[in-house]
Amino acid sequence: MHDLIFVVADKNMHFALRGAMARPEALGIRPIRVDFLVHPGRDGGVRKSGPDLLSLKRSSARHGILVLDYEGCGATKSAEDLERELTQRMASIWSDRGAALVIEPELDAWMWGAENSLKSILGWSDPGSIRDWLREQGFEFDNREKPVRPKEALETVLRKLRTPRSSAIYEELAGKLSLSRCIDPAFVRLRTTLQRWFPAA
Repeated sequence: MHDLIFVVADKNMHFALRGAMARPEALGIRPIRVDFLVHPGRDGGVRKSGPDLLSLKRSSARHGILVLDYEGCGATKSAEDLERELTQRMASIWSDRGAALVIEPELDAWMWGAENSLKSILGWSDPGSIRDWLREQGFEFDNREKPVRPKEALETVLRKLRTPRSSAIYEELAGKLSLSRCIDPAFVRLRTTLQRWFPAA
């Protein structure tokens, strides 16, 4: 039996979470056995039928988490309300062993960590910073120095570097960026949930 199963919206999300979960010490948890299911309906599919899909796996995992991007999921309510609703839908099967995570606006925001780490992982050799270059291209940043359009910003950097966009990049970023210093609200909720379920020895 697995300790935890994720139902995720796409392959990039799968690989990013796999990269993070391979670093239990950085997450502040004990090592665990993890499984992943990629929902064929992407973000909208996780929103509509993720709890039902996850319920089918109740006998093969002790805990379950749904993960989707708010951007593109088709919800009319807020990300916070959607996350609460999905968690409540899971409660009849999973009780307090299940949770939903709605990332606002999208998973790509997690990839924007420390500048030096980004440069190293992406192979950025220009003397200037990646963020300054993106500002010159017209991208806006929030008060946490995350691009307001994180996916488009990453795609623009990869095009400049002539690097194909692939799920492996998400896994490498999640495998090397600081997990203890990430302050993205959804990631903090994930880390807190994992620490409650799987406390470090």
